[in-house]
Amino acid sequence: MKGIVLLQMGGGPLGVNIYDIAREAHVGIGTVSRVFNNRRNVSASTREKVLEVGRRLNYQPHASAQRLARQRSNTISAIIPFFTNYFFVEVLQGVQDRVEQLGYDLILYGITRKGQTETYLRRTMQRGRVDGVLFFSMKFPEQFISRFQQLRLPIVLVDTSLPEFDSIAVENRRGAYIATAHLLALGHRRIGMINASLTSEPARLRLEGYRQALDDYGVQYDRNLVRFPKNLKSDGFNREAGHDAMEELLAMGGDRPSAAFAASDIQAFGALQALREHSLHAPKDIALVGFDDIEFAQHVGLSTIHQPMYEIGTLAVDVLAARVENPDVVPRHTTFIPELVVRETCGAGTMSPASRASRSMPV
Repeated sequence: MKGIVLLQMGGGPLGVNIYDIAREAHVGIGTVSRVFNNRRNVSASTREKVLEVGRRLNYQPHASAQRLARQRSNTISAIIPFFTNYFFVEVLQGVQDRVEQLGYDLILYGITRKGQTETYLRRTMQRGRVDGVLFFSMKFPEQFISRFQQLRLPIVLVDTSLPEFDSIAVENRRGAYIATAHLLALGHRRIGMINASLTSEPARLRLEGYRQALDDYGVQYDRNLVRFPKNLKSDGFNREAGHDAMEELLAMGGDRPSAAFAASDIQAFGALQALREHSLHAPKDIALVGFDDIEFAQHVGLSTIHQPMYEIGTLAVDVLAARVENPDVVPRHTTFIPELVVRETCGAGTMSPASRASRSMPV
């Protein structure tokens, strides 16, 4: 009776309901319910007869009734580490725009303290609460893998990955490699890195890319040139951490680096502020490259690694919606290759073409 009651909520402009359809088609109301909910246990001829009557009477099932009959909430949740992080702000713009286009509602869960990740995952697992989950930039708890699989609850991992689930990621290691190699190609050999906490997977991968570029150019890794945050707000991806890290690099005096790679643009902004406070500038005194290419980066002339944040958000929703409709397809793993955006702070624009060419090969 559940499906029948739900479908009574629908009807055409003249109040046509499933009782009218059943009477005209000479079938039971249960058959009408199965037809309009796309159930399989109806013969092709009966289905066509019911649909023909529905078209003739201009019957339109109520959208919310159909969702309930199919056990859909038309709601998805997003579990995200930091609402105020500029990277996530731009990703969420893409998420919100696509959610609105597809007619979903969105529940946002922001992680602010230890233990909340598991709490929010349990909340999303409550039957009928959401149709799917977006999970951002954190290690997915191992104990939830089998539980999500058993529930067949669709989930898309963003900026992190597991073979069991759909995932969307940026080649963080590759992006850091590109940034560091660019500075090396410009002739720098003492290159600092302003990193975030290594509890963050992007921070770990970006450190690996930085080290690989040094190794490929024959430059020995110096741990004193890599600075980690004392301020762990947003895992250290914040302006204050970037400022403090640049202060530490400047305090090295004659051993300070001639260039630095910041693991995020927001850290790079803090580093630029520290330079200004010492009457120093990028690239004249220290060349600088960031990571993300958030909107404000172009306004300060920051050279950076571009990742398509808005597109990541829209694609995450598309992949999740596809998984909701087709829960049995093989997990899809999408990887974006970040690109270098050259602006003023790296100094490439101040070099002659001949000088750039002479510095372009590893030594």
